Amino acid sequence: MSAAPAMNEGPATTKNQTRQHPPDEAHARISWSQIIEPGDADAGVLIDRHGAREAWSLVRRGAAALTAEAPAGEAARWRKAAARWSPRLTGVDVDRQWVRARRCGATLLLPGDPEWPVGLDDLQESRPVLLWVRGDTDALATAPLVAIVGARAATGYGEHITAEIAGELAARGIAIVSGAAYGIDGAAHRATLACDGTTVAVLAGGADRVYPAGHAALIADISRAGAVVSEVPLGSEPTKWRFLARNRLIAAMTDATLVVEAGWRSGSLNTAGHAAALGRPLGAVPGPVTSAASSGCHRLLREYDAVCITGADDVVELLPGAAASPPLDHLSVELPEAARLEAVLSTRVARSTEELAARAAISVADAEALLGLWTLTGRVERDTAGWRASRKSAGR
Repeated sequence: MSAAPAMNEGPATTKNQTRQHPPDEAHARISWSQIIEPGDADAGVLIDRHGAREAWSLVRRGAAALTAEAPAGEAARWRKAAARWSPRLTGVDVDRQWVRARRCGATLLLPGDPEWPVGLDDLQESRPVLLWVRGDTDALATAPLVAIVGARAATGYGEHITAEIAGELAARGIAIVSGAAYGIDGAAHRATLACDGTTVAVLAGGADRVYPAGHAALIADISRAGAVVSEVPLGSEPTKWRFLARNRLIAAMTDATLVVEAGWRSGSLNTAGHAAALGRPLGAVPGPVTSAASSGCHRLLREYDAVCITGADDVVELLPGAAASPPLDHLSVELPEAARLEAVLSTRVARSTEELAARAAISVADAEALLGLWTLTGRVERDTAGWRASRKSAGR
């Protein structure tokens, strides 16, 4: 694996830079992040029991202190953990992390912060001790979020389907989360950006590192229009095991996971496995039965009870609360009437419900019902002057 170059962009000028955390808490969690690998459950247990600051103090005092505080029968566990952590203690440099954060405009997020993705807490003791975020931290608190993942060696079919689904979801105001890799990940991010949507890239290396190098421009665009996120220290290189650990974050922080293309042993199946274990809705796009690139998706449909996904509407149905938004055919409006109402909406000129109903030759009640539904999906906007078609939805 080639080295990932550092990002050289200047600090982001956002409200994120003024965030304040208790200094001891931030110091302890940044320190912890530098001695553990992602998903270290022993560290999670210790932090849950004692708090990050006291747990860090115990680690610094060594194995004797850890075992002295341990419940009966756990001494061997903590001696082993101390042996794993102690070689990295001398390399801990919190000040250097803050320097890197200022240089690249990264924000520190800790559990309990308003923008902390609450789904990560379902990972329990394996949840990250912190997140470094480049971009808008509010992107992580956007609801809903959908993960779209798949093969790096994607086919034209896979990239086309990904772009269609991601673009449609983004136009409905749904944030797209992926891993910034080649293939399906990149197609999902690009389609979302093209629709002026919100997208989040979760990296296996530091949030200030570019990997893969060929996606330097894409990752920079994501940091400006959404967020680039990592749980490992700034400056860290991605490794094979960090990619696998990263997948649990993608599954946990989103409301549903969609796999578009995946081989029989694809890493995307690891993400799908985390989603299934967490009880998150899981979907898979079928492909030709002769395509090795889709064999993993067919495996998910057969063995993981994944839902067969053929378009964005299928993904929306996976989301929590989807049943609360009635489908079009449950309204007292026929599809031709909806098409007429859509045709008379303008992105520039606002019109009242009554005027739109008259232009579309439908009842005011039916117009109100449709406009209310379209508000939920982001297709229309309303202000004091009346209704407009959303610019994000124009031309869909």
